[in-house]
Amino acid sequence: MTEITDTTEVPEPGGSSEGKRKPRKGGKRAKKGPLARLALFYRQIIAELRKVVWPTRQQLSTYTSVVIVFVVIIIALVFVIDYGLTEVMKYVFG
Repeated sequence: MTEITDTTEVPEPGGSSEGKRKPRKGGKRAKKGPLARLALFYRQIIAELRKVVWPTRQQLSTYTSVVIVFVVIIIALVFVIDYGLTEVMKYVFG
C-alpha cells in the first residue's frame, strides 16, 4: 500500500480555510547550513551587480564635476547668508 504524504487540503465551497494551511516545502528558502546560505547570498549579490549599468569614465567625470560645482555654490550661499546675518546682529546689538 502506498502512503500519501501531501497534506494539501482543498477548501470546501462556502467554507473557511482557516487552520487548514498546507505546509511549505521550502523551495529556495529551505533550511540550509549557514555557509550554504552565505554562499547563496554572495552569489545573489554578484548576480545583481552584473545587472548594473556602470557609468563610463566620461560620465563619471561629468557627474563628479556637477556635484563639486553644486557643493561650492551651496557653500557660497550659506557663507553669504551667514555673513549677512552676522553683520545684521553686529548692527542690532552693537
